[in-house]
This record gives sequence, structure tokens and C-alpha cells, in this order.
Amino acid sequence: MSKKNKKAKNHRKNEITRGIFTVLEKEPNKSFNYKQIAAKIDITDAQDRNILIKRLTELKEKKRIQEVDRGQYKVLEDTKSYHEGTVDVTGKGNAYIVVDGMDDDIFIPANKLNKAFHKDKVEVYIYPRSKSKKLEGEIVKVLERYKTTFVGIVDMQKTFAFVRPTDFRMYTDIFVSKDKLNGANDGEKVLVEITDWPDDVDSPFGKVTEVLGIPGEHDTEIHSILAEYGLPYSFPADVQNFADGLDTSIKEEEIKKRRDIRDVLTFTIDPKDAKDFDDALSFQKLENGNYEIGIHIADVSHYLQKDTILDDEAYERATSVYLVDRVVPMLPEVLSNNACSLRPNEEKYTFSAIFELDSNAIIRNQWFGRTVIDSNERFAYEEAQYIIENGNGNIPEDISIREAAYSVSNDVVEATLEMDRLAKIMRAKRMDQGALSFDKVEVRFNLDENSNPIGVYFKESKDANKLIEEFMLLANRKVAEFIGKQKPKKTFVYRIHDDPDPDKLMALNGIVSKFGHKLDFKDKKSISSSLNQLLQDVKGKKEQNMVDTLTIRSMSKAIYTIDNIGHYGLAFDYYTHFTSPIRRYPDVMVHRLLQHYLDGGSSANAEEYEKKCKHSSDMEYLASSAERDSIKYMQIKFMQDHKDEEFRGVISGVTEWGIYVEIIDNKCEGMIRIRDIKGDYYIFDEKQYAIVGERTKKTYTLGDEITVMVKSTDLVKRHLDFALIPDNNK
Repeated sequence: MSKKNKKAKNHRKNEITRGIFTVLEKEPNKSFNYKQIAAKIDITDAQDRNILIKRLTELKEKKRIQEVDRGQYKVLEDTKSYHEGTVDVTGKGNAYIVVDGMDDDIFIPANKLNKAFHKDKVEVYIYPRSKSKKLEGEIVKVLERYKTTFVGIVDMQKTFAFVRPTDFRMYTDIFVSKDKLNGANDGEKVLVEITDWPDDVDSPFGKVTEVLGIPGEHDTEIHSILAEYGLPYSFPADVQNFADGLDTSIKEEEIKKRRDIRDVLTFTIDPKDAKDFDDALSFQKLENGNYEIGIHIADVSHYLQKDTILDDEAYERATSVYLVDRVVPMLPEVLSNNACSLRPNEEKYTFSAIFELDSNAIIRNQWFGRTVIDSNERFAYEEAQYIIENGNGNIPEDISIREAAYSVSNDVVEATLEMDRLAKIMRAKRMDQGALSFDKVEVRFNLDENSNPIGVYFKESKDANKLIEEFMLLANRKVAEFIGKQKPKKTFVYRIHDDPDPDKLMALNGIVSKFGHKLDFKDKKSISSSLNQLLQDVKGKKEQNMVDTLTIRSMSKAIYTIDNIGHYGLAFDYYTHFTSPIRRYPDVMVHRLLQHYLDGGSSANAEEYEKKCKHSSDMEYLASSAERDSIKYMQIKFMQDHKDEEFRGVISGVTEWGIYVEIIDNKCEGMIRIRDIKGDYYIFDEKQYAIVGERTKKTYTLGDEITVMVKSTDLVKRHLDFALIPDNNK
């Protein structure tokens, strides 16, 4: 029998097997003979009937079905063999199926994937489990592809080509005929779309949709990262033309519809290299001694009208993407950097949350609505920080973002200092109510004109950053509360954060206990308090970044939804995103809904907005994944130039194939493979979070400080491998 015929026969056998279980499981209380099953699955020819009879006998002998009477078959009692789930492919080519509501994942060996890819939705058949074995099965049907486009490298043959995907979870090459290469050459990196996968061939068929460039070149790799997650890096011509044609001028008739804040002291505080300014603060002292503080947000929804190609594009993107060397904006530049950017000495349309606060930061009054502002000043965080630390506005030249030293007015100094004082009161209240304080160190790179990393620095949050953060949190919380407490209930977009998983917290406690820390599980508040204490205790220590990362991973993921359950991390009962509509589509939805309800509108369509929330959450996840990959890429690029140097690092992860090490000086993370550690045979000890030498009992455990050197770097696969340098004093 030819290889092709054998494959076709095996395929038919699998189809008939699925048919048997479909019939038996549909009516589990009935028994069927082979004729009844044949009729139900449309078997009419003798060859298929023989396969059916043989399979019934085999399945009975393997105890996958039962023969309740001679020739009468029935599904096994108390079992359900078929489930729907999501594929999680491992680096070894095997997979696990994650099924909602099932405690254990289902192991799928590589030869039982049946053309399913990572994150596909599939139907899986579970083999009957003996007491000693884990759940195991085979994929019988791909229900929904997670994606059909992949980044890969062209391997040209004489009359065709294969594209080798760079994603380690993608286990098959993709066959591309010469007429579908789209001009790609041998060795180039491309985006390929799978178009078909016939039953009788080993590799899927595809076509090249985009040539990304030469592997290893900077723009090629950055564009590859975006392409891997289906993220764009330019606007379609029709969308760009639509945006360029918008009338962005300020109209007197529109001003009359808004609250006029143009005469109130207003300024922005942003990073020194910021190009768009989507929030501003206004400050004035009232006659009663209280303060009126306004949080003014670019009124993106004024320009971004529903049912336009511009709005469709913004919705599809859902978020701006912040890569290590560039921003891929949600909105075209005419809006993000011009019309909606709250630049100084320019009148701008805004959507505002304005609060009257007393000297104890207690809210005495609040107002929400559309406004017009004229910002007096643009400050960098460094300048605002100087005012806070020194109590004056004589900003020296080395801190000023302007060309020389700069002096600001007493009014601005007073506003900054008073808002800093109020922000610290609000922050202290949040912490007392159980909010978590994540001040994780963020790695940033100094880049030359060709986007090559020439240095590393760390972004830390100081008082000026926290001042802005507190007032943005105030606006987000109060907008959500304003709508959330209305009766009858109205559809709204919330940003929720569920309580952490107790099992993950217990695992975290097991790790941090090795460093002398302990979590308190008495109640919800004590958990939050001990988490904050942990984060405070590790500040400045070698294990800080690792503990910060592990703590964040133990948390649930914040998402958008119309079903409010509060925000655990912030300790808020109501929370939304109102303050960044230039870069987040949910904020645009919040602006539209808020104005709709201020105008007396009825509750919006819940199903429509929940769908939009899910899409926004999904796109946020893809964007953050791309951002992480771009940082990893830049870390590898940076370490390429430091191959002959020794570094001290902290073991940040331990797995069965190696240990991850984070360099203390620059936070770059790489791996030491177990097989490369000399002097012993090392085994992974899951309970100790360690690898242990079989002969010497030498242990390398999470948090240990060791010396490493770069062994190899791979920009294309984004791998950074270290070699372990033995410590002479041990």
C-alpha cells in the first residue's frame, strides 16, 4: 500500500471512530448495533462497514466502549470522552488542552495533534484513565483557528519553497509554490498565510502576504514582532486620508456648548520625550478655602465619530503599542500628536472631571462634562519633581526640557506643591484600604540614531509621577462610580481586577519564604497588607525585580467588561479607564457612554459593549506581549556587544531544561541550559525551585546570586544563552 493510500485509510478510520463516539455519547442510555451506527453516520459501502465492525471490536477490547449484549454497544458509564478546549503547545512539540471547568489539563502527544496549532479551539477525545496516569487524549477536530498567519524564513527549493516559522510552538513548515512567494527570496523573513492543508500531505499550503526583510536587521525584527501578533505598523491609505481631511479647528459655536476653563491655571506633566499629551490638570483656590482641581482629557470622541473608517480602524487596533524604539499609535498623527494633544498655549477640546477638595483631600463636589482649555505650561516629570523637592520653580538647565534654565511662576509652584500634598493623602488612604503598591523597576534603553542600544537605565516612579497617577485614578474611579451607582443600572465599561488565586499566592509564599518573607492569609486586608510589606522589604535588594515579577504573576489579569466586580489591586469598588483616549479605545467608549448618560440617554446595548470589551482586552494582551518581545530583542542586541564580560546575576527562574538568570546591573535575562553546567548531572527539583547535582548535591536555587558570561545570542529567535562562571570562593 502506498504512503498516500495508507494515510487516506487512517483518516477514514479516525472519521468512523469519531462517528461511533458521537452516536454513543449522544444517547448514553441506549445501546446500538453496527447497523444502527452505520445508518446514523451514513455508512453505505462494504469497505467502510468492515472498518466500523473492526473498530467496534478494537474499542471494546481497549475498554473505550462496552458491549452490553452480543453486538450491542454502549458508551462507558460515567464518562464523557469528548470535550472542547484550547491548545497549549510546548517547546517539545507536545501539547496540553485547557478545558473550562476541568481541573486537569489533557496531555496530547505530538503525533496526536492532528493539525491543531497553539491556541486553536479544538475537540479532544480523552482516553480512559487508569489510576496512575494523567489525562491523555487526541485532538479529533479543529473547531476554530487562533491564527492562520505566521512569521517565518524562506527556504527556497528548485520549483517551490518552504517557510520555516520562527515561533518555536509551530511544529510544521509551510509549503509555498513559486507563484505565491510575492517576490520573497531565499533566506528572507516573511509573513505567510496558510490557505489549505489537504488530508494526504505533510505540510500545509500557504502564500506569502508580506516580505519583512533580512533576518537580524533591526526594522525586520521589529516588524516581525508586530506581525507575529497581527498588529499593524502603518495606517491604510484610506484611513490616513480620512484623518487628514478632518476639520480640527476650534469653533466658537462648539465652545459655547462647553464649560470654559481657558482662564484657569492649567498645565501638563509628562515624560520629557512625550509627543502626545492626553491629560492636563487645572488648579484654583476657592474663596471657601477649598481647591478646585480639574482632570482634563483630550476629547477624542469629538473627532472620532462612530461608523467611520477612522473609528473602525481605532476599534480594531484598540490600543497604541509601545515598542522599545517606537510607538505604533491607535490614532493617526493628525489626532494623536496635533488636534488631541494638549500642547501649551493652544485651545483644545477636552472631557473633564472637576472636583472640589478640602485640605484633607475629601471630595466636596464633583462635575463631569465637555470643556475647552488653554494649557499654560508643559512640564516634564523631572521639572515637576524638582519643584516638589526644592519648593521653588527655578529649574536648572540640566533638568529643564527647554534650551536653558527656566523659572516658573509662584502660582505654578503653589499648585504643584498643594496637589502633591493632596495626592499623598489620597495615596495613603488607598494603601490603608488595601491597595497594592507596585513600583516595579522598568528597563529602558538609550538608543543611537540607528536604534542600537548604547546603554541601559531604569525608570522609577517618583512623587511627580505619583501626583499625576493619583489624580488620574481619582477621575477614573469617580466616573465609574457616577455611572455605576445610577438606578436603573446602565451599561458601562469597567476595568476590573479579580482577587488573586489562593493557590498562586501559596506558591508565591513558598518562594519568598526562602528570602525570609511571609504572607499573612488571615483575611483579604491582611493579604494586601503583607503583599505591600513584601514589595517594600525587597526594594533595593538583589531579588527585588524577581519578587516583583512573581507577585504580579500571582495576581489575576485586569480586563474590560460591563460586569463590575471592583478592582482588587487598587482597592476600588468602581473603576474604569477615562484618562487616555488617544491610546486606548475603552476610554473612547467611556467618553461616549458618559456623555450619552449625561444627555439623559437610556442604557446602551449590553451585548454590543461586552463584545467590544473582550476585543479590547484581547488586543491589550497582544500589545503587551509585543512590547515584552521588543524589550527582549533589545536586551539581546545590547548583550551582543558584551560577550567577553562577566556579570553578576540572580537566578530568576528554574525549569527542567535550565535556569534563568537576570543580570543585576542591567536587568537583562538569559538562560543557562542544564546540559551546559559542568561538573555534575543536574536534576530539576520542583519543590525546592532548584536544580540539584546528582553526585555533588550542589544546588542552584531561585534567588541565588551567580556569575555568568554571554554564551550565544540569537536575534531572530530572541534567545540569550549564558554560560555559568564558577565562583572561586565556593
